[in-house]
Order: sequence, then C-alpha cells, then structure tokens
Amino acid sequence: EESSEESSEEEKPTKKPNKPAAKQQKKAAPAKGKKVVESSSEESESEEESEEESSEEESSEEEKPTKKPNKPAAKQQKKAAPAKAEALTQQLQTGQTDPTSTVENKSYRSPIICILGHVDTGKTSLLDRIRNTNVQGGEARGITQQIGASFIPVDAIKEQTKTFAEKLKMDFKLPGLLLIDTPGHESFNNLRSRGSGLCDLAILVIDIMHGLEAQTIESINLLRMRKTPFIVALNKVDRIYDWKPCVNTDFKESYKLQTRVAAQDFDSKVKETIAALAGQELNAELYWRNKDHKKYVSLVPTSAHTGEGLSDLMLVVIQLMQKLMLDKVEFSSQLQCTLLEVKVIEGYGTTIDVVLVNGTLNEGDKIVVSGFNGPIETNIRSLLTPPPLRESRVKSQFIQHKSIRAAMGIKIVAPGLEKAVPGTSLHVVGPNDDIEKIKAEAKKEVDSVLNDVETSGIGVSVQASTLGSLEAFLNFLKKIKVPVANVAIGPVHKKHVMNTAIMLEKDPKYAILLAFDVKIEDSAVQAANEMKIQILSDETIYLFEEKLNKHFGAIKEKLRAETAGICVWPCILEVVQVFRNTNPIICGVKVREGTLRIGTPICVPESNNADVGTVTSIKLNEKDVQLAKKDDVVSIAIDDNNTKTTLYRHFDDKKQWMSKITRESLDALKEAWAGDLSKQDIQLLKFMKQIYKI
Repeated sequence: EESSEESSEEEKPTKKPNKPAAKQQKKAAPAKGKKVVESSSEESESEEESEEESSEEESSEEEKPTKKPNKPAAKQQKKAAPAKAEALTQQLQTGQTDPTSTVENKSYRSPIICILGHVDTGKTSLLDRIRNTNVQGGEARGITQQIGASFIPVDAIKEQTKTFAEKLKMDFKLPGLLLIDTPGHESFNNLRSRGSGLCDLAILVIDIMHGLEAQTIESINLLRMRKTPFIVALNKVDRIYDWKPCVNTDFKESYKLQTRVAAQDFDSKVKETIAALAGQELNAELYWRNKDHKKYVSLVPTSAHTGEGLSDLMLVVIQLMQKLMLDKVEFSSQLQCTLLEVKVIEGYGTTIDVVLVNGTLNEGDKIVVSGFNGPIETNIRSLLTPPPLRESRVKSQFIQHKSIRAAMGIKIVAPGLEKAVPGTSLHVVGPNDDIEKIKAEAKKEVDSVLNDVETSGIGVSVQASTLGSLEAFLNFLKKIKVPVANVAIGPVHKKHVMNTAIMLEKDPKYAILLAFDVKIEDSAVQAANEMKIQILSDETIYLFEEKLNKHFGAIKEKLRAETAGICVWPCILEVVQVFRNTNPIICGVKVREGTLRIGTPICVPESNNADVGTVTSIKLNEKDVQLAKKDDVVSIAIDDNNTKTTLYRHFDDKKQWMSKITRESLDALKEAWAGDLSKQDIQLLKFMKQIYKI
C-alpha cells in the first residue's frame, strides 16, 4: 500500500502526460504478442511499482471499449495490487502456477542457453554455482552424460547481478534463462542435427590454465557450422598465481584489486587464449573491452570454485540477447517442443523430459510423439517442473502445473510412453487437426533417426540409455573404426547377450557387448559368463577407447602367437652369393620386394616351386636382426632338412627366390596383421597369388 501511495504521489505533478500514456497503452494492446509493452522504467523506482504498472496495463487492455480511463477502478486496482502479489506468492509456494508466469505480461520467452567445452573444464560446476545446488555429485566422474535443463528466473539473475546492474541501469526484458547442461558436444550435435534448433546462445567453457583443447576446437567448429552465437567463459581464474578472490563485485573491479604479479599472469593467459582463438579465425576480446559483439567474441573470466565472474556471465548473456537477438526469443503460440529423454520415475511410471521452445502445453492435451514401433498417441496426465533454480536430472520434489508456457524444461507424465524416441518432436493435436497427418510426420522423423543408426552384419553389440547417448556413442565408435552389429536402448537383458553370442560363429573378436551408462541385469551377467561373452561397461564415452584397445590388442596378440607358424610375409629375393649349399644353406641375398622375416619358407617358382627351406637367421652388417626390408643386403641361414630338393640339382641361385604363400597363410596374415600390411605388401601379395595360382 505504501508503494502504491508513493507511485500515486509521483504521478500527481504529471497528470497531463499520464493520459497520452494510457492511450498509448490502448494502442499497444492489439500488438501484444508481437511487441513488448514497455512501462516507463524511469518512473518505476522499485520492482513492486513495476508490477503495479503491469497490472494497470493489463486492466487498460481489458477496458478497451471504454474511451476514458476509469479513475475509481484504477484506485481499486492499486489497493488490490499487494493482495494480488500475496496471492501469487502463495500460489508459487503451493505449486499451483508455473515458474514462467512472469512472462504473462511480456511477449518474450526465456532464451535457451547451451554450455559446451572440453572434458573437465568445469561446465557443470559453473551451473552448480549459478543454481547454488550440486549436481556434480550425481555425475559420472564429474562429466555430464544426460541432458538436464535448469530454469533461472529473472529475479534470481537480478539478485545475483544487483551490485553492478544498477550502475548500467539495466532494463531486464527477459523472463529468465533456460540452461541446458550438454554432455559435451555430441548430444548438442545430435539434437541440432535433427532439426530441433534448441540453442539460442552457447557458453563455451575454456580452462584459462590449459587454453584451447581438442574438444574445444570441435565445439567451435560445431557452433560455427550450426551458426550458433556464443560467448566464452574463461574458467578457473582462481588457479592464477597469487590471485585474490573478490566475489561481491564485478570482475573488472576484482581485476583492479589484484597484485601486479597476478594481473600480469592473467593478462598473459588472456593473450594466449585470444591468440589461440585467432588461430581458429575468431576475433575475441574481454567483455568490457568488446565494442562490437557481432564481430568479436566476448571473453568472461569466471571461477566456478569461488563464484567470481558468474554475475558478469549472466549479465553478458542477457545483454547480448536483448541487444542483438530479442526478435529470436519472441513468444509464439506455435508449438515447438523437443523430447530429450525417456525415464522411469518412481511414483510416476514412464515419463518424458522435454524442452518446450515455444508455445503452451496444457494438462489433458492430446499429444503425438515418435515411437520405436510407430507413433504414440496419448494424453498428458500431468506437467511437472523442478522448483525454480533446480535441475531436471536431480530427484527433487516436482511442482505440478495445469498449463506451462515456453521456454521451459518439463517432465510429462502420460500413459504409453515406454517406446518414445528421445531427440524427436512432440506434437499437440488440436480440435481441427488431422491426426493421421501428424502421425505420418512423427513416423517420418523416427525413420530418419533409425536410418542414422548404421549397423553392419559383423561387429560389436551396443547398449545405451537414450537415443541421444546411443548416437553419440555410435559416432565415437565410427571414429575409432569399430563396426557395430546390434543396437538397443535401456538395461542389458539376457536376450541382448544371446544376440551378441551370434558373433562367436561369425567373428569371435566382435563377440562383446558395450554397455554405455546402462544397468546390467543379473540374468545377463550369468548368461555372459556361460556363453563366454565379454560385457564392457562404463558411464563415460571416452574411457571406452582404452577398454576396446585393450580388448582388441589382447585378441590380436593371442592370434599372432597362434598363427606365427602359418603367417608368411611376401618377399622376392635375389641371391648375391652362396657360401654353403646344404644343412643349412648360407647365402647373401638382396631383398628386391617386400620384407624377409625369420621363419619365412622360401621356394623357387620358376623351378616348379622347388622348396629351398625355412629362414632361421638374418644378419645385417654382421648383427642379428628379425627382418630385412626392401633393398637390404643380408646374409641368411636356411634350414633345408625337411625339403626333398637340393641346391644346384633341383634349383639354382640364378633365378628369383620367393616366400612361399598359400591360401591358409594369406588368410592368417590378413586376420592377424591386416593393420600392419602396407599398400606395397598388398600389391605384392596380389602379384604372388597369380604366380602361385591361389
């Protein structure tokens, strides 16, 4: 009531200008939804007053038929304002309204922000600090694997940035921010590649101590390819030598308070990062020195450990969105909603996590989502969100809603969602919509997703928790050249082990099951032990490479040991001189083609494939060696005890001597040494196959 009296006192001297303002409000009313109705920020001295002004705007819109503003009604509204605010607070506490209700008087939705960066640069820690929660504990090795979403209301941002937002006379037009915590760039890539343009702006996290790393460069290329604007969070500034944390101030002020040594170290690290980004054809500058946001990437120094620079980060994001991309986040009634994950939640059954990019979802809406066995038609039983400043992935008390406006991370409870495909669109069926057309669209989408999952006849079996993580994992396996035969989503059961066992007959080295971030049932473990199937399990993608290298390495070594007596490398020899002609044959030879190794059987194709014997030793410059390469001149000893031919009787030293290859030796060589065979070796083998008529 006091605040309403204050505002009425302020309005007394300016009675005349007030009427045109009321008219302007009326004019602006039909355009609502296209352009925000801006109340004069100069007059509002507190947030409460601005709320009152917005409630006056609402009432002025409702009173379109009356030409003159109704003064008694206005007074009544002013008296009712505090009561309204109290009722709203009560509703929020009881969870009867949704956290996006701040959007009601504006035509903007919350921008969707993605966080990308190299492993261990502090992506999730930054989010934790912003939310004042701790998700890292529930993460695998502190690396994010599933996609989570957090809504940060504008009031929380105002509170965090109040120290210097006031200096800038910041006018907050957005209802808040929706942060997607991306598991590296893979899931970001998969979500984007399916046409769900989820991300409005990205925050690329770079460790100031390490600079640009492999995944950072991949993320930059990805952002460039998707044309996604981004800013850089230069994280871990607290690691700079002699750095003194200054939390309750903006970073520019904090920098001025540092010692000369710390400031110099910081400057040199920033210069290194700017130079590295220039190497990626990007102009970058510290955000307070950046005069052109369209041409230069803003660098915001932060510390997830101390909380420094986080308010700067929030403010830079809001400023960028409001300056350059306000039209991009205009609220539209046309539904745009992407399904992120399918999860079974205790007490709710199968639920789906979605990001509502635009439009409104209501309890009871008939929806269509893509399913593995065809489109799924169902009705929304309940719409759940975590409380503001909490994270969708963490099990906490959900708030239930009748209706939710974009942008928001939502958990939907509805029957029959078990086979829903993560990463596809959610459609709402209106009263006049053709449901069959919508179903056809949904089917087309899932077909395109499953076509992305390439499977060959021979390869490993792969199991992942969601389609997003499955695609990310398949991309990874493609990079390290591991073929895939079977794919599945969800926990590992006995039937999956039996499918893998088929490889024992086709190609035993691929008889392994890769379980990525999924539960393995006891029946599956028992079946794997009985069938001698190996299950490789882990919660982080990049650790699989080591496990697979170890697995295939052990198989290769075993195979090489087993086939050592069969494998024959191709070579052609020219005899230079014979020192001894039997038991053993000792001679000097020049390697014309290929490689000569100990254990190689030698014969003379031009003398009816006469056997010479098996090489038992090779000397190069009077030193024993295991192999001789092309153009090497070496002396060799050949064991001829098991041959029925004799030098100078059945063959001589004038014709070319060659390694003796057979169908069996060729197959063994390909299987055990395929990766080590050079192009020249393969060409020579083709030539020798013709000579030996293989």
